[in-house]
Amino acid sequence: MAESRSAELWQRAQRVIPGGVNSPVRAMAAVGMDPIFIRSGRGCYVEDVDGNRYIDYVGSWGPLILGHANPDVVAAVKKAAEKGTSFGAPTEAEVSLAELLVRLVPGLNKVRLVSSGTEATMSALRLARGYTGREVIVKFDGCYHGHGDGLLVAAGSGLATLGLPSCPGVPASLAQLSVSLPYNDLAAVERLFHEKGGQVACVIIEPIAGNMGVVPPGPGFLQGLKDICHEHGALLIFDEVITGFRVALGGAQELYGVTPDLTTLGKIIGGGLPLGAYGGRAEIMALVAPEGPVYQAGTLSGNPLATAAGLRALDLLDTNGVYERLEESAARLYEGLGRILEAKGLPHFGNRVGSMFSYFFQQGPVTDWTSAARSDTELFGRWYRAMIKRGVYLAPSQYECTFVSLAHEADTIDQTLTVAEDAMKEL
Repeated sequence: MAESRSAELWQRAQRVIPGGVNSPVRAMAAVGMDPIFIRSGRGCYVEDVDGNRYIDYVGSWGPLILGHANPDVVAAVKKAAEKGTSFGAPTEAEVSLAELLVRLVPGLNKVRLVSSGTEATMSALRLARGYTGREVIVKFDGCYHGHGDGLLVAAGSGLATLGLPSCPGVPASLAQLSVSLPYNDLAAVERLFHEKGGQVACVIIEPIAGNMGVVPPGPGFLQGLKDICHEHGALLIFDEVITGFRVALGGAQELYGVTPDLTTLGKIIGGGLPLGAYGGRAEIMALVAPEGPVYQAGTLSGNPLATAAGLRALDLLDTNGVYERLEESAARLYEGLGRILEAKGLPHFGNRVGSMFSYFFQQGPVTDWTSAARSDTELFGRWYRAMIKRGVYLAPSQYECTFVSLAHEADTIDQTLTVAEDAMKEL
């Protein structure tokens, strides 16, 4: 039998790219597979280089809330590209996008555009340290904020142990300025601030965790964080790279009614192109160069193609009924999968917020990283392989989200559920 095109590309990639991929989870090792190589996408479908077609619930890891190759977004990018792809100078589109973000996201008075979510969080942390004159940052176990050095730390055995680097190349001296605490544990945050509150520059959190699977905040958790931060002179940063424009037009801060001091954004705001942003209260953002002394720059920041795509995507989302449609579609899929898993008698627990959800292969509940990590990842891998073999493309990790887009119509979701019932034969 001839080797598949994906297998051929995989062999070529491993010779010239570390691990064969440009982002680790794409290797699909967690689900016991070699990666498939995608050549195109349209609506809620992707097609691989061997001509196999899949219903896609990855959506480029969340940005494609409108579906692949949305005609309006594609037209906007084409029109922008005809005028030039980059200038390294101000453009009207970046001003318009900044104005739109400030209008739609409660926590933004001013915003700086960057090129990725990682760049946004790194810049927000530097700004928080510059504003407060403090060095320690607090994060939460299982929350991912990009690959910046100060964020690649693991929690110790105590509830407020200073972090040790969990990645070679991260200096221990830098990791010691980061503290990782259990998600949804406000008491642990209170104890830390009681001991070290005067040293803490900021608390950064995914207001809905999306990198240990979907884990929503418990009642009062986000407001409690804000109250503690403000009592001790620290800043609260919401990392809304995933949740921004995903769970509501104004993100998780609109959904839960808690406004942070700083917000980081990415994914959806680029309409499928690389774009990030960070912003917040005007007096804090006034410290960013050239207005202030906290330096941050980027040659491709506010790129004309990305801003054009982002503007069109957000315009389409700023339409009556959009989030109600997403809610209905996501609930249809989530509840249907729950019934199928229940009928099979498999251990499972689900969390859903809006159009993002996860099913964990365990009894649950899942409220933090410790409980998420009890999941049966081997069973998830079998489930994944059974689904992708039948033409449904899910995120290749137990600890990632399933994303529903506006392109997922009811009949496609019902087709997915039929596939899931058949896939149960292999579990």
